[in-house]
Amino acid sequence: MAARPRVVVLGAGLVGWALADELTERGWTAVTVLGGGEADDHPGLVFRTDADRTLTEFAKYTVEKCSGLDGQWCFNPVGSLEVATTPERLEDLKQHHGWATSWGVRGFLRTPRECADLHPLLDEARVLGGFHVPGDGLLHAPRAAEAQARRAKARGARFAAEEVTAIERSGGRVTGVVTTAGRFRADIVVSCAGAGKLVGLHVPQVPLTHEYAMTAPVPELAGHNDDHVQAGKPVLRHLDTGMYLREHVDRLGIGVAVAAGLLPALRDAAIESTRTVVLPGTPDGRPLLGEHPDIDGFWVAEAVRVEHSAGVARELARWLVDGQPSLALHGCDLARFAPSIRFPAEPVRTSPFHERQIALGAQFRSAAGWARPERYLAEAGTEAVVTRERVSMFDLTSVPRLAVTGPGALPFLQAMTTGDLAKAPGTVTETLLLGEDGGVRGCLVVARLGDERFHAGAGGRLDFDWLRRHLPRDGTVQVHETTPGTCCIGLWGPSSGEVLPELSTADFSAEQTHVGDVPVVALRLSTVGEPGWELHTTADFGRRLWDTLRAHGVAVAGHRAFTSLRLEAGVPVPGVDFTTEHDPYEAGLGPAVRMDKGYFLGRDALAGRSAATVSRRLTRLSTGTVVEGNEPVYADGRPAGYVTSAGYGHTTGEAIAYAWLPVEYSGSGTPVEIEHFGTRVPGRVA
Repeated sequence: MAARPRVVVLGAGLVGWALADELTERGWTAVTVLGGGEADDHPGLVFRTDADRTLTEFAKYTVEKCSGLDGQWCFNPVGSLEVATTPERLEDLKQHHGWATSWGVRGFLRTPRECADLHPLLDEARVLGGFHVPGDGLLHAPRAAEAQARRAKARGARFAAEEVTAIERSGGRVTGVVTTAGRFRADIVVSCAGAGKLVGLHVPQVPLTHEYAMTAPVPELAGHNDDHVQAGKPVLRHLDTGMYLREHVDRLGIGVAVAAGLLPALRDAAIESTRTVVLPGTPDGRPLLGEHPDIDGFWVAEAVRVEHSAGVARELARWLVDGQPSLALHGCDLARFAPSIRFPAEPVRTSPFHERQIALGAQFRSAAGWARPERYLAEAGTEAVVTRERVSMFDLTSVPRLAVTGPGALPFLQAMTTGDLAKAPGTVTETLLLGEDGGVRGCLVVARLGDERFHAGAGGRLDFDWLRRHLPRDGTVQVHETTPGTCCIGLWGPSSGEVLPELSTADFSAEQTHVGDVPVVALRLSTVGEPGWELHTTADFGRRLWDTLRAHGVAVAGHRAFTSLRLEAGVPVPGVDFTTEHDPYEAGLGPAVRMDKGYFLGRDALAGRSAATVSRRLTRLSTGTVVEGNEPVYADGRPAGYVTSAGYGHTTGEAIAYAWLPVEYSGSGTPVEIEHFGTRVPGRVA
C-alpha cells in the first residue's frame, strides 16, 4: 500500500479544519493544521441559492454536514426570507426562486401577508412579496470549526498554533513548512490564509467590509428565544438597502444598513455596539481553489465564505485524494485568472483594432480583462442578418490561443485530446480535453502548421493550465500562450469567398498566407453557421488586417450578434452548456471522439458509453419568450432540468435555449415549460 502524503494546512479556521476533517475521512491522516486562534465569529448567515450551481452545491453540503455535527448546534435552520419593496426587486426574487428550483433547493414565493406571518417584525404594508427558503439559516462558525477539528484529530490529524515563516521547495515542488518553532515536512501544502505570498503567488482577493450593528434588547423579542437557540425567525434580507438581519436572543444583529421603515421595531431600538465584518471576495465573487501554476504540491483554498466552507473542503479533498473533484470547478479554479492581470472592473487589455472600433461606436464589455465589442451602432439583430446575408467580421482576440511545438508535440496532443491529430500539416481538427472520468474539461481547435508545430484555439485559460500540467518532463514539448502578442478576426458570411478569393475553401484547412500584405494563418472553420475563416496574425499587423478587410466593404459585428448566430448554429460553449460533470455523448460532442485512435486521457472511462447509453442530454429548445439561463425546465408538470444558455435567433425569428433534460424528454417535439421570472412559458424540444 502506497504511503499517504504528508499534508500541511495553513490556516486554523473554518475552511482549514473542515479540510482536515474531509482529508482524514478519506484516509489521508498525516495532516497537520498550522495557525492559532479560532474561526471568525461572522454573523453566520447561510443563503444557499445562487445563480451559480456549484456555489449552491457548496452551501447545500455545508448545511447538510453542519446539521449533523456532534455537540452544541452548529447550524440552526431558521430559514431565510428575502423581501421586495419595489416591483423590480420582486421580479429578481422570482428569478431567485427559479434558480432554487433548478438546483434542487426548496423555496417559495410569499405574499406580503405570508412574509409578515413568517417575520412579525416586518411592516406588511411596505412589502410587495418575498422569497422564503425554509432550509437556510444560521451557521455557528466557531462551533462548526471545532467539531470538525475534533473529528480530524480523532483520526490522527495534528494541530499546532505556530506562525509560518517559509515554504521549503526543491525541484519545483514543496518539501516542507518552516515555523517559528520548527520544521514540518510536507508533500502537499494547502494555504487557507494568505500564505501564497511566501511562494510569490498573487492571489486576486477583494475583501468586502461592512458594519454589523447589535441593538439593545428589543421588547418585541422578549421571551421568544433563549441563549441556546438564539433565533427562531428567518434570516431577513432586503437587497435594495443591502440590509440583512438576524436574531441574537432578544437583540437584533443588523448588517450594512438599518431599514427602520421596513421594521418598525428598529425605530426606537438603541444600537449597543458595532463591529466591522470582513467577507472574503474576488473580482468575480467566487472562491479560489487550485494548485500553484509553477510549484507542485502548493494548493490554495481561499476567498471562501462560511456558507461554502464544508462544500469547498469536500471538493478540494476529492481533488487531492481522487485526482479530480466531482463538481465543476472551472468558475472557482485559481488558474482562471492570468497571473499578471489584476482584473479591475474595467477591461485593461485591448486588441489592435480598439481605436477603429471606438470610431465605429462600439460598446464594450470585459472578457477576461479584454475590451470585447458587444455591438456597434447597429443593433445586434442587424449585425446578425448582415452576416447571414453577406459578410461580417468579428474581433476574436480575447479567445485564448496556444502554440504547441517540439518533437513530442504530436504524441502529446494525441494523448491529451479525443481527436486524431495525426494528419498532414494544413489541417484543422476540433477536439476535446477530458478528465480521467471522461468529463469534458474543454474544447480545442487544433491546426497542424508543421510536423512539430500546432496552433490551438482554446476555450479559456484552464485549457492552457491543463495542458501545461501534463507536459512531459523531458523537454520534447513546449506550450506557450500566444494570445497577448497576436490577434484574430472571424470573417464569416456567404460572401466571404468574394472578399478573399485567394484563400482555400476546403473545410477544416489551415494555410499560412497573406491577406493583402498582411501575413496570416487562415483557418477554414466557423462557429456561426456561415462559411469563412479565422484570420490570425501578430499584433503589429492587426490594424493593417482590419483596414484591409474594411476596404473590401466588410461589415463589423459584435459579440451579441455572434451569440445569436452561435445559438442558431447549435454550437455549445464549454463551461456554460457543458462542464466536467458531463461526458461528450451527453453533450452531443460524440463526433469529436475517436475511440479507434488509441490511448487518450479519459478514454478508459468512455468505454461502453455512446449516444445510445446516456440518461440525459444537452437539448435545444424553442421557447415562447427569450430566457436568460439557469431557469428550471418542467416536463409533465415537474422540474426536469435547467437552461444553460439562451437568446434570440435574429435570423430564424425564434427564441432559443439549451437545456439539460432526461433523455426521455429530449425527443424532438416534446413539450416543456420554462419558469421565467415566476411565469412558466411554453417551449418545445427542437
